[in-house]
Amino acid sequence: MNFPTALSWFKRTPSASPAPKSSRPERAQLRVGIPKALSVWSTHQFWVGFLHALGVDERNIVFSSDTSEEQFRTYGKGRGTVEACYAVKCVSGHYGELIFGQRKKIHVLLHPMFLTLPSFLRGHVAETFACTRDMAAAENIKAGFLREKDVFAENGIAYCNPLVSLGEPQLVAKQLYESMQKALALDWDEVQPAVDAGFRALRRFNDSMRTASRKTLEWCAQNSRACVMVLARPYHMDPGVGHEIESELQSKGYPVIWAQYFPLDDDLLQWLFGEEIRRGEIKSPLDIADVWVSSYSSSTNEIVWGAKVAARVPWVTCVLRLSSYECGMDQPTFTPVQKIVEATGTLYFKFGDLDATKPTGSVKIRTETIEHYVEKNAQDIIRRKLSYLPSECPLLAKTVERNLGLTAA
Repeated sequence: MNFPTALSWFKRTPSASPAPKSSRPERAQLRVGIPKALSVWSTHQFWVGFLHALGVDERNIVFSSDTSEEQFRTYGKGRGTVEACYAVKCVSGHYGELIFGQRKKIHVLLHPMFLTLPSFLRGHVAETFACTRDMAAAENIKAGFLREKDVFAENGIAYCNPLVSLGEPQLVAKQLYESMQKALALDWDEVQPAVDAGFRALRRFNDSMRTASRKTLEWCAQNSRACVMVLARPYHMDPGVGHEIESELQSKGYPVIWAQYFPLDDDLLQWLFGEEIRRGEIKSPLDIADVWVSSYSSSTNEIVWGAKVAARVPWVTCVLRLSSYECGMDQPTFTPVQKIVEATGTLYFKFGDLDATKPTGSVKIRTETIEHYVEKNAQDIIRRKLSYLPSECPLLAKTVERNLGLTAA
């Protein structure tokens, strides 16, 4: 089987319909650069949909390339600021690439400061705040380009860093209008429809990813095959930050699912959590209060929920936990997440303190070790976890229907 793989994260469909006619013709010619870093990894389609609805040609929405040492060495050297978080440090290279590394100059550099994020757990947790370092990154990195002179003004670039609450859609139009009105010559009446278009685009993308994950799980269930779940922050999908560790395992034949894109279909969630809901242990399948009370951080909440899911899904026989160097948000979760995952005998492997150094040799040794243990224990783990769940599995429904059809014939 060809395993379903992630769609292009920053897709701009070539055959998309023409951008809506702008009330200001010059807007269609604007080139907007967005650093592909931090929470942009989970919200990129909102910005594509938002800008497209305002009349910006999709071909002129420019994302920086994946993080790499060469990118930072070429475009970010000497622009760094005091920062312990590796994922934030990398952003200097993204800024520099957008400013100095484009054949066609950008006119606007857009780097949102995220206050809240549009998590699927919203309403089931205390809050969905972004990481504080993520939120402050735009101001932090900007300082490195204003140290000696205003690099943005010198290159004719309008710098926009709106403080935005994507977890609270009713606030977003006002936030973006106030911060981007001058750079994009916005009229108030056009902003709310553009915000709505952005959320629709993000919702379509998330739904497509969860559909792909469901197909992967169905294939694993129907063929009794093991898969791997990644518990990490969205920016660990960046090859330069996560070092493609999960890809090493995928290349060995194990499908990979990211917790953020686990399917949210009611039949599947009820199969996994229904008994606990009926016993009154949790209020809903998306409730994490039984294991994590301080549920304020969006990505942390999703990682903890992913651990609960991984512990229950029979075919998730292995969990990869990725964390960057000195991540203060991740450190309190290491022990709880490991205990949750291992409670059902699911294999757990942590790659912590990831930074610019990619220890290729040690990563290869560890992935070979993981492969050995998954191959050795997968079937026992699957059988054990199936014994904890109701017998009627929605992931096997198609197989049953197909077999019944053959019997009847």
